[in-house]
Amino acid sequence: MRRVITLFIMLLAMASLFVSAARPGNAAAGIVDQLRQKAEQGDAVAQFNLGAMYDQGMGVPQDYQEAVKWFRLAATQGFAQAQFNLGNMYREGQGVPQDYQEAVKWYRKAATQGFAQAQFNLGSMYYNGRGVSQDYQEAAKWFHLVAEQGIAEAQFGLGTMYAKGKGVPQNYQEAVKWFRLAAAQGHAKAQDNLNYIMSRQGQSSP
Repeated sequence: MRRVITLFIMLLAMASLFVSAARPGNAAAGIVDQLRQKAEQGDAVAQFNLGAMYDQGMGVPQDYQEAVKWFRLAATQGFAQAQFNLGNMYREGQGVPQDYQEAVKWYRKAATQGFAQAQFNLGSMYYNGRGVSQDYQEAAKWFHLVAEQGIAEAQFGLGTMYAKGKGVPQNYQEAVKWFRLAAAQGHAKAQDNLNYIMSRQGQSSP
């Protein structure tokens, strides 16, 4: 799962559409200045939002190192979205050298706060053995937590693990259950897998 952008950032992008053509960028620059002031005073939300602006190049030149700087400040205050984004920066090697162990560290911090996207990415790291020893049971644990929250990609991943018997006992009924839930949200691969299992059982999927 990709990095988080807050509603504040999306509203800023929408607001920029209404900036006068005679004074382009003034509104965005003013918002950045206000945000920076709060961020420098230690406001974790402002630090996160400023990091997201540098990450996306909104109102400022895109600068992954600056994004990492502000995400880290917010992350060390326990801000889950910033911990997740910082984990992604380490995983992708943007603004920092690629480091899967650091990615796992920050995903875990956000995941233990119940942040679903971090839980999914942490499960993926265990599944693929990146930054941790490959552990399908641990991957299944995290995927299950996220799947229960209705995230289609996790439902697909968990269905795949039940179908293959990875980290969980092989169980086609459970696989069908999770593939069906993901497919209902438009997940094409889940629908394909559901069709395949049902055809092998001589049934048709709804």
